[in-house]
Amino acid sequence: MTRLSRRNTLKLLLSGTTAIVAGAALTPRQLLADTLSPDTNSALIVIDVQNCFVPGGTLPVADGKAVVPVINHLAPAFDNIVITQDWHTPEHASFASSYDTKKPFDTTELDYGTQVLWPDHCVQGTDDAALVDELDLPTAELIVRKGYHQHIDSYSAFFEADRKTPTGLQGYLKERGITSVYLAGLATDFCVAWTAIDAAESGFTVYVIEDACRGIDLNGSLAKAWDAMTKAGVIRIQSSSITA
Repeated sequence: MTRLSRRNTLKLLLSGTTAIVAGAALTPRQLLADTLSPDTNSALIVIDVQNCFVPGGTLPVADGKAVVPVINHLAPAFDNIVITQDWHTPEHASFASSYDTKKPFDTTELDYGTQVLWPDHCVQGTDDAALVDELDLPTAELIVRKGYHQHIDSYSAFFEADRKTPTGLQGYLKERGITSVYLAGLATDFCVAWTAIDAAESGFTVYVIEDACRGIDLNGSLAKAWDAMTKAGVIRIQSSSITA
């Protein structure tokens, strides 16, 4: 009998080959189908499920609120849950309104590179920045607030957009013995993708729960994000693959 390590399973998933497990040939799809049961070394990271990112908010993601019941359903399967919040200062450097000649979705150059400019959103202490009321995560242990540095945006839950300033999440998870992270939330092609790639590069096994996320898809950004995540070793799953 051959027992596959997580690393070797991931290699098979990315290569498209089959494996022999307990005497049976399994395809990459079968290796993950209905077999994921999060353990004490797993964490669910719920990314930016805030009023600003759902219909009626200042930067709504289409169908964004549909992730809430999926996340609520998944939560009891996890012993460890982390929530993130965009938490911008007024007149933040990522806001188009901070520039006389810019409009939302234009770009500008900041110290760390090209920055997409957004409508004002998730301003600290506002209802727009609050978590969606229906989100039901009473066992969540940590809220990571990001994007609160005036001149640096933040998509990833691990590093600010300058790629040098850590949020502290990596150290928190590793000190807790977390080895696998499952990501859900908004938006797939920005904060979820950046978090997933940073998590993979930090040594975690990373699953993105596709039906527990929604994307913006700005100029083809959704397809590009999935391609980048796949190349980084991120595993794309559905919530139905997770069992308690």
